[in-house]
Amino acid sequence: MEYWLFLPQARLSGDDVVGMARLAEETGYVGAALIDHLVMPLAEQQPLFEAMTTATWVAAHTTTLKLGHLVLCDALRHPATLAKQAVTLDHLSGGRFELGIGWGSWARELTGFGVTDQEPKERAARLVESVATIKSLWAGEPALEGGLPQVPLPLTKIPLLVGGVGPTALKLAREHADWWNITAPRLDKLDAVRDQVAPARLSAHLMVALDRPGEEPGTALARAKKQFPTFLTGIVGGTPEQIRAEIEALDVERVYVWLAPPLDPWAIVAFADQIIHAPAG
Repeated sequence: MEYWLFLPQARLSGDDVVGMARLAEETGYVGAALIDHLVMPLAEQQPLFEAMTTATWVAAHTTTLKLGHLVLCDALRHPATLAKQAVTLDHLSGGRFELGIGWGSWARELTGFGVTDQEPKERAARLVESVATIKSLWAGEPALEGGLPQVPLPLTKIPLLVGGVGPTALKLAREHADWWNITAPRLDKLDAVRDQVAPARLSAHLMVALDRPGEEPGTALARAKKQFPTFLTGIVGGTPEQIRAEIEALDVERVYVWLAPPLDPWAIVAFADQIIHAPAG
């Protein structure tokens, strides 16, 4: 199993984001995943940096850490533009970029900025078309009859991640994705749909509540469940042994570790020490 740090670039300076990404790289996380919103959902007044620009900034300040997003919103970018951005970041990072994409789960920001007023079903259909366009351009083929190809091509193969448990997302993952991801609020659906995305590899987004020094085991878990009551099945906590057991029970190949707020250097290092590098058994 590999571990990625979920690194929402909200309420953080550029130096903060880079510092945490570097710490993740140094302590054994395989990658870091940013978020993609124009404003923070339910926290619109909080500062938030743009997703692809931030990924480029982090790539320039790391050397081995893989980079991606959970997930880029298809509606915010024309697929030809996104295909070009992804290949650019692929080259500039030395092949460390993965493209995570979805149809956009928070309609309020899409209508609030005049991006689109499409219903979820329409946005899902557009995502299918966008993935086809992106993959054609990455293969050096025009996306449209009589259209233009793009160069350069990817260095090797840019991994594609698709998330979601709806029929369209599952079909898209099964037919096109290298990775399929399930988010913390939907983790209770994992076993019911895992066989529907093969041969895509499985990843899970999971909040981990680490007890701080001096806290009784389970204190952080209780605090996280009170703060995030809508996805209790997506939060784990307790002793390191209990956390490791719950993560292993997911039976996935990758976990995006969402460290329960506050996200700080202590939490990043503590998870690496207690979970990533803990002796087996």
